[in-house]
Amino acid sequence: MGLLFSLFLLLALLLPLPRSASAGPAAVTVLTIDGPVSPASADYFTRGLKRSVENGSRLVVLQLDTPGGLDSAMRDIIKSILSSPVPVATFVFPSGARAASAGTYILYASHIAAMAPGTNLGAATPVQVGLGGPEHEPATPPERKGSEPAKDRPTPSAQQSTMTQKQIHDASAYMRSLAQLRGRNAEWAEQAVREAVSLSADEALKRHVVDHVATDVRDLLQHVHGTRVQVGAATANIDVAGADIIAIQPDWRTRLLAVIASPSLALVLMMLGFYGLLFEFSNPGYVLPGVVGGICLLLGLFALQMLPYNYAGIGLIALGLAFLVAEVFVPTSGALAVGGTVAFLIGAVMLIDTDTPGYGIPLPLIVMLAALTAVFVLSVAGMATKARRRPVVSGPQDLLGEVGEVLTDGLDEGWATVRGETWRVHSATPLARGQLVRVTRLDGLTLHVEPKPMKPEGSA
Repeated sequence: MGLLFSLFLLLALLLPLPRSASAGPAAVTVLTIDGPVSPASADYFTRGLKRSVENGSRLVVLQLDTPGGLDSAMRDIIKSILSSPVPVATFVFPSGARAASAGTYILYASHIAAMAPGTNLGAATPVQVGLGGPEHEPATPPERKGSEPAKDRPTPSAQQSTMTQKQIHDASAYMRSLAQLRGRNAEWAEQAVREAVSLSADEALKRHVVDHVATDVRDLLQHVHGTRVQVGAATANIDVAGADIIAIQPDWRTRLLAVIASPSLALVLMMLGFYGLLFEFSNPGYVLPGVVGGICLLLGLFALQMLPYNYAGIGLIALGLAFLVAEVFVPTSGALAVGGTVAFLIGAVMLIDTDTPGYGIPLPLIVMLAALTAVFVLSVAGMATKARRRPVVSGPQDLLGEVGEVLTDGLDEGWATVRGETWRVHSATPLARGQLVRVTRLDGLTLHVEPKPMKPEGSA
């Protein structure tokens, strides 16, 4: 027994000991969102947060510089932050950066909110959605003591539509809930939504909107070291002394999504797909236009499903393209082409159902695509019309007017050679062997002929 115990003890000493959570320097993962909050940036942040958990990071720093973005992408990022087992510090960086609109929501949702000097946040009012609605105005602030009576002020319904009121109330409640969750200034949060106000870094720190003002990531780590934050149901102590900084840059997938998920590029890809497929169907056998067109169309539809598109816009674009194609097969002196161009223009303007900065389709691009499509379709229609007017150069109709030689005698029917082929012929006059006849009509496999007039003697 003593020998067996000694062997077990020796084996335990030789085996590597598991590393404790506190062994070695801490790790801090740094993610960067620079530009509009989009489905690509939400995917990048979610995957980066997952990698930070895998590499044992004790803190995730999100460097943020955004003018705003899509509500759906913003909420995906916030859901990831709220469910993260690792504390997330959102840092508005570098100097001159901003966390406007969607960026303010993300800042409020983070466990730690920080800003660099010379940055700002706010203007979190949801923008007008749709086409042709009234311009958005800030919601009427609640009454305060000494203010004018409510009956003397315009009612909210007189200032904005019911849909806009719903959006503002929903956004205000969402921002207030995030502020209460993190213990930040809830009054200013609601004011940022209802009145679209903004704050500089120093003002935000004084009003308890953010927790720290730091010059860079290292300075931020010194500020947050030793602080305690609520992560889920537990309280975490942030220990980042001498931490190794792991910067995760957007990979090829994120960059590809960011490029594809552009409203302008999505529209261009769909039009290239339309051109390629139309050319392939009009000229079967070329293959390459069909392959390129199919790929472009699928990429365009993939990009569109990541964006807040409008069904009416898609329907009008499809209707406009259908009218333009119909112009090729049913010439209407340009009526279908004009209607299709107008439908395409209106549909392209309505296609993206948001006024979020960075997600509009420039009007010159829409006009250019509509003009190119109209010119392309009208050119094809013109070539088709000219082809219909040309005389037949192949097929059975090409035999009309041809001269043949009768092979047999007959009263009204017989056989004759036309272009080296033997045909059954029918004539209103008797036929004689060797007689020359001219084809006047086709009736199935029978040619109707008449005697060819003989040239008078001495004629040229």
